[in-house]
Amino acid sequence: MAIANVAKGDPLFSFDAAAAQSMIERLSWVEAAKVTRRLPDTIHIELTEREPFALWQHQGRVRLIDDEGEVLTDHKLSRFSDLLIVVGKDAPIECGSFLALLSAEPLVREKVESAMHVAGRRWDLTLKNGVTVKLPERNASLALSTLARAQADDALLDKDIKMIDMREQARIVIRTKPGAVQEYKASYNSDGSSGDSI
Repeated sequence: MAIANVAKGDPLFSFDAAAAQSMIERLSWVEAAKVTRRLPDTIHIELTEREPFALWQHQGRVRLIDDEGEVLTDHKLSRFSDLLIVVGKDAPIECGSFLALLSAEPLVREKVESAMHVAGRRWDLTLKNGVTVKLPERNASLALSTLARAQADDALLDKDIKMIDMREQARIVIRTKPGAVQEYKASYNSDGSSGDSI
């Protein structure tokens, strides 16, 4: 109401609906607004809100963004802590399509804490257990599907490992933590359903 600059009792015909609509659409949370006068005494304001989609971390700051990369706010973000964190200068622009791919693989998505857009070309995932997953520049959906299969078949994302590199097509390279190499290789190679090599 304050932005529309109108109060009860103001003359209806002196109200500038177009100017009010323009001002309201400048609000970060508003995707679109429609302001109309309805005789004899009503001003109708219809809003389409932007939906919180991810938390964007860049240059030491965290901001809430929607699926188009629009910044909504940087205040009181604790209530959005269940959203994925995306990192990198171009991450807001690219994250909408990428997170759609990630959400299509729930076995992987539930393990992911953050996603970093690397050099404007590809994504690195950081899992909740600290494991890094390096995805390829092309065919990220295939890599995620392969990773989901490895998780379903062998609980790969729960292993005592440091890094999973999927940048080479049809190959998963694993960097293990000290002392975990033999155990992991034996476990993974005993299951012939994956076909991925280490």
